[in-house]
Amino acid sequence: MSSAGFEIPPGAVDCHLHVFDPDRFPYSATRRYTPPAATVAALRAFHAELRVPRTVFVQPSVYGTDNRCMLDGLKQLGQDARGIAVIDHSFSRQQLDDFAAAGVRGVRINLETGKGRSPEEAARLLCETAQQIEGRGWAIQLWTALSVITALAARIMDLPNEIIIDHFGLAKAAGGVDQDGYSVLLSLMKAGKAYLKLSGPYMISQLADYSDITPLARVAIAAAPERVIWGSNWPHTSGATRKPDAKPTDIEPFRQEDDSYNLGLVKHWATDARWRKLLLAGNPARLFGFDQ
Repeated sequence: MSSAGFEIPPGAVDCHLHVFDPDRFPYSATRRYTPPAATVAALRAFHAELRVPRTVFVQPSVYGTDNRCMLDGLKQLGQDARGIAVIDHSFSRQQLDDFAAAGVRGVRINLETGKGRSPEEAARLLCETAQQIEGRGWAIQLWTALSVITALAARIMDLPNEIIIDHFGLAKAAGGVDQDGYSVLLSLMKAGKAYLKLSGPYMISQLADYSDITPLARVAIAAAPERVIWGSNWPHTSGATRKPDAKPTDIEPFRQEDDSYNLGLVKHWATDARWRKLLLAGNPARLFGFDQ
């Protein structure tokens, strides 16, 4: 049994994590923070403890559009890994073909690191990104607030791409299931247009044990059990209280989290073993093409 306290289904996937290897792959000069190293070797040990054999690397903001560290992770883990890249308009079709061959299955639009919550800017980026990856069958992953998701809902319904919503759509646990925007998110899931990533509980919870998230997770799973996935968000960036005079180049320690406990939350969110199998294995295998 996993240290999480329940049987992890075969083929389970951690759908959200980052790797940082600044000695081999320097960070972007325009980054907003500087994390310590978190290498593939450390990731292997982390996943061995949890008994989660499959990985989806997500390109972190500190690397900008330089995806080399993420691609190196894909190379090291082989068929047990997939990637979500960050691109801009400069990427050629050949570069995207090479990404696909390496295991990339989607691209990320990160509006939250810079607190970019303009619906107009979000809509522009979403449409441009969809056009750039047209015909590839890739997902578009959005890290943004519920208000932006609500503003984008009609456009999302019209896109052919799978849409992945990071970190509960940043819904606030204290707001409950009736908060503005959550019903829109659920409707996108029920319509088969969006996946919700149950990850980063500390981003939305106000309780030390994260129990206030349970209603949000349960209603999402019940509404669309084939449209939920899980991610550890390892190694938990932005974990320290930043000093007012801190520079972006100051090393910011990772947040200390009990990852076994956090994975164990899944058995409270998905009380039926069949739902846990979908959430941890079946849904991400289908979404990211692990079984192809």
